[in-house]
Amino acid sequence: MVDIAENGRTWLLSGPGSGYALHLTDADELLHLHWGPPIALADAEELAKRPLPGPWPFESPLDGREEYPVEGGPRFARPALSVRTGLRRGTEWRFVSYDVADGTLRLRFDDDGLGVTLHYRMRGDVVERWVTVANGGPEPVELLRADAATWTLPDREGWRLSQLHGRWAAESRLTTAPLTYGEKVIGSRRGHTGHQHLPWVALDTDATEERGEVYGCALGWSGSWRITVAQLPDARVQITGGAGHDDSGLLLLAPGESYTTPVFAGLWSDGGFGGASRAWHAYQRAHVIPDAEQHRPVLFNSWEATYFDISEEQQAALARRAAEIGVELFVVDDGWFGARTSDRAGLGDWTPSPDRFPRGLKPLADHVHALGMRFGIWVEPEMVNPDSELYRAHPDWVQHHPGRTRTELRNQLVLNLAREDVQEYLWEQLDTLLSSAPIDYVKWDFNRCFTDAGWPGEPYPQRLWVDHVRALYALLDRLRAAHPRVAFESCSGGGGRIDLGVLGRTDQVWTSDNTDPLDRLAIQHGFTQLHPARVMAAWVTDSPNTQLNGRASSLRFRFVSAMAGVLGVGGDLTRWSPEERAEARRWVELYKEIRPLVQHGELYRLRPPTGGLSAVQYVRGAQTVVLAWLQAQHYGEPVPAVRLRGLDPTASYECRETGEVHRGAVLLHHGLRTGLKGDLDATVLRLRRV
Repeated sequence: MVDIAENGRTWLLSGPGSGYALHLTDADELLHLHWGPPIALADAEELAKRPLPGPWPFESPLDGREEYPVEGGPRFARPALSVRTGLRRGTEWRFVSYDVADGTLRLRFDDDGLGVTLHYRMRGDVVERWVTVANGGPEPVELLRADAATWTLPDREGWRLSQLHGRWAAESRLTTAPLTYGEKVIGSRRGHTGHQHLPWVALDTDATEERGEVYGCALGWSGSWRITVAQLPDARVQITGGAGHDDSGLLLLAPGESYTTPVFAGLWSDGGFGGASRAWHAYQRAHVIPDAEQHRPVLFNSWEATYFDISEEQQAALARRAAEIGVELFVVDDGWFGARTSDRAGLGDWTPSPDRFPRGLKPLADHVHALGMRFGIWVEPEMVNPDSELYRAHPDWVQHHPGRTRTELRNQLVLNLAREDVQEYLWEQLDTLLSSAPIDYVKWDFNRCFTDAGWPGEPYPQRLWVDHVRALYALLDRLRAAHPRVAFESCSGGGGRIDLGVLGRTDQVWTSDNTDPLDRLAIQHGFTQLHPARVMAAWVTDSPNTQLNGRASSLRFRFVSAMAGVLGVGGDLTRWSPEERAEARRWVELYKEIRPLVQHGELYRLRPPTGGLSAVQYVRGAQTVVLAWLQAQHYGEPVPAVRLRGLDPTASYECRETGEVHRGAVLLHHGLRTGLKGDLDATVLRLRRV
């Protein structure tokens, strides 16, 4: 809901549990008024009457108070908008008009033909903000920087900054530290979201998991990006973010052209980090993720079982084993196409290998469907191997700088998806592929970063950083429209492309290439600070873990770890014993029973994965399920009890595993085995209100 003052210069957006207000002064200065608990329009109008502090020669009264700071004028804080023409740089805008349509507030400004429109939309308690810059003048305008939003926090002491950091195979690890004066900058200059940071920050002063104020911001962009958290000299705090990793230039807008930023979403919650997470999850299930109400199926992926050594007969044998344990989606990973017998060849040639799949993919897909499963494949469309038919035909289609050494990572180069001919080639290849066989699912990978982001012959080559991502979105949108029954998973060597932008076009994401079940607990703990379990793919693979650490773990522990998200299996089922396959089938059956709670319920992180015991809980209606993991025991201490959350304190709950009936706030001892000589253990407990 948007309320507007009678003078048309104060606006209040209200959600179920929060409010956001801004005000335009008589001098056309757009000021931030309030972000936090609900307030009335009259309260916002009173806030608007507060005068700005007087000017000082070394300080600006606008810094830390403007809603969207631009470059130029009496400002010293980092600008959200920086533009230049052949004659001038900076912005001197004037207010033109506002309107409200379909719940979206639009504020329009103009600077001699350069139009700037600020967009605001409240979805639940999440405020979505984005900006459109349009060149209505007679000459080109260079966008050096055009951030989606600047968020202003209230005056507080002792701010703490939380973020998700990591690297390949160690993504989404949560860290919290005191915010100090100056700027804290996170982002990616790699061409994709990156393994190093998820585009999310949260700030608090004294919040716990279930109590206290938390301010969070998340950017919906799948390319290079930057978020800056600044504590200014007067202690005020602002968060600015958008596409692009620096200020060297985004786009050159010709007369009549425009640029719309990605969405930079913000959320205030007084329910601690857990309450903020549940609000983020609800927002994404309701407004971001396609078909979020549908269950994601249990999948089998062939990669760790076979790597590149695959054939139709071998995959069919794996499919039969997968069907036996209850798998619902069978996915053929890398190696099914072209001359792809290693990572040295074949990328770009998206036709089935005549040696390994002489009849194409349809016979295998039909076999998988006959077993009662859906059929999926792996692709990496934005990449090309030098040893490929595509590269030999079009070497100019890759990103490169003339006269410079070409960088190959994983023996591959990055296609310049900003080129229209590359876009059309990929559309034709992928549309033909998805039409050639009954394919239900595509795992879309991106296994290297931009390094030589050049575009010989292009007058403004910097635009490929933005246009690559816009072309990716357009291609995914086009494929989804043409093949509506096909689901897509975003992957980038694991968690390298996870953000609100790609989640608006994919059904789930590959959280990490690290399938070690113990490492995954910390990765999943960080991931769920922002994103719901409904999109968090996790696999059960072989033990010992041969990919990373050689750690051995029980099938029980591996399954319960993966059941915290979208369950998958990636082990070599042809080597599993009959007893292991029988146990796996029981775990798959259990997961299908609790899947509505895990994928669609409210998530409570009961204990973080930092000590001996960690646990998460999912609540949906009258049912709840707890997943708990014993990582270590020290000094012979017993396994501690854990108090559940989100339950009716006046009701009674029966635990299916123990038969016990608990009243009110349930306190559970987890039934974990003790004295295991260092072995890992895990358990699942199901409760229903009685």
